[in-house]
Amino acid sequence: MPAFLNEGYFALFLIIALGLMLGNVKYKGFSLDSSAVIFVALLMGHWGFVIPEVFQKLGLLLFIFTIGIQAGPGFFEVFKQFGHQLLVIAFSLIASAALLTLAAMHFFDLPTDLAIGVFNGALTSTPGLAAAFEATGSAVTAVGYGLAYPVGVIGVILFVNIFPGLLGVSVSQEEKRYKDQLMEDYPGIVNRIVKVSNQNIGGKSLRELDLRGMTGAVVSRVKHAGNTFAPTAKTVLYAGDLLKVVGNEDAIAKVELLVGETVDEDLSFDDRFEVNWMLVTNKAVVNKSIRELNLTAMNATITRIRRSGIDLTPHPHSRLRFGDKLLISGSSQEMVQVQKLLGNDDRRLSETNFLPIALGIVIGIAVGAVSVPFFGLFDFSLGLTGGVLAVALVLSNIGKTGPVLWSMSGSGNQLLRRLGLLMFMSAVGTSAGAEMAGVLEQNGLSVIAIGAIITIVPMILAAYVAHLIFRMNMLSLLGALTGAMTSTPGLAAIDSKTETDAPSVAYAAVYPLALVLMILFSQLLARF
Repeated sequence: MPAFLNEGYFALFLIIALGLMLGNVKYKGFSLDSSAVIFVALLMGHWGFVIPEVFQKLGLLLFIFTIGIQAGPGFFEVFKQFGHQLLVIAFSLIASAALLTLAAMHFFDLPTDLAIGVFNGALTSTPGLAAAFEATGSAVTAVGYGLAYPVGVIGVILFVNIFPGLLGVSVSQEEKRYKDQLMEDYPGIVNRIVKVSNQNIGGKSLRELDLRGMTGAVVSRVKHAGNTFAPTAKTVLYAGDLLKVVGNEDAIAKVELLVGETVDEDLSFDDRFEVNWMLVTNKAVVNKSIRELNLTAMNATITRIRRSGIDLTPHPHSRLRFGDKLLISGSSQEMVQVQKLLGNDDRRLSETNFLPIALGIVIGIAVGAVSVPFFGLFDFSLGLTGGVLAVALVLSNIGKTGPVLWSMSGSGNQLLRRLGLLMFMSAVGTSAGAEMAGVLEQNGLSVIAIGAIITIVPMILAAYVAHLIFRMNMLSLLGALTGAMTSTPGLAAIDSKTETDAPSVAYAAVYPLALVLMILFSQLLARF
């Protein structure tokens, strides 16, 4: 037999390759996706293949850190945007699943390491598995995960398909309700040409009038005496001037009341002015407010911010994030300086700087090692997983510390996260493979049944809480449930039923919170 067959790296990439091929197989829309790797690893481990533990630790660190960097801003925005609703939904689902797991440990004598694996498999949480494996240190945890995971995936898909019908809720009506609410919460940004006819504002500057503060609209162009230009705070308005104002319909209506009527005229810049979209890629301006940038000194005005596909009205206190797209009007002569200030280099969006990754993981490991006494009962520590995740969440929300930018390009994050996950599952799966036969023989059917209960009962509880107490839109409700279950196949099943982004928005909002709760409850269960 060739020597390379006994090398750990050969087994690692063989398992990944076979797992990905199996994960790409679909049957009636169902596939295991990346999770197929752990099933291949279990089988290969049963046959005697071994992967060194260093791959498991390295994969775990990369996976958890990139998850935190991706989820950080969204995790803290959950509380600002949605209040307590999503917290209650995610907590009720995961906490009830943890209580059912405790009951199974007590009444069915299910071993702790096996039960925690079942808990994470039933809720289809791979990050939770990472924390559970670290907490128990037992390969049996991965076996429990592998037994409960298929039931968890199928259970979520069946539930999201059946639940609306059980309540007699029409998906099409929920779509309409969601769109109406979206228009109310996020009114579209438009622009109008307004003629100055209010004699009381003639001869006053934009700073004196404070149109932006009073109406929420931005004046992006002014035409005076036949000349069109980008205004500054010192620009004085006169009767008969034409203003191009940008904002939502309500803001435009307020401008019309204060300034004058809307007119149908073209307000194009002359050759001295231009309008351009520019990207924020210069880390020196990240986290700075628009007021701090002082673009008016360059005869330029930010009239719109596009962030994650959503157009936002800029305000003096608005702070810029890396990757923001700004619509800027200004002097052609000064536009080069504005571009230099902001960066405007789309290549930076695809770069991956490894310094923040290395520093963040080092800080996370150190934080996770700190042990704090808990009321004299036991010493609590975040551990490797919790420490790295907590640090990544905080750093990504901060955005920037001195010259260090705590962010990653989307493609770089996805690559490292997926690589880390594949390495972790391969290593954990092979170490668990040797235990698989014994667990199946002793607890096989009972573990699968317990996993099904842990999947379905918490979803029913959380769904009724969201529907009866919070009166949540059904599409958002189902998206929140799949987010709490960290179930991408479940989300795909809902997305196929609607043309709106309601499920994916709710999924993305709950997902970071669910990651943290799964890791926390996995560690708490391990202590029992």
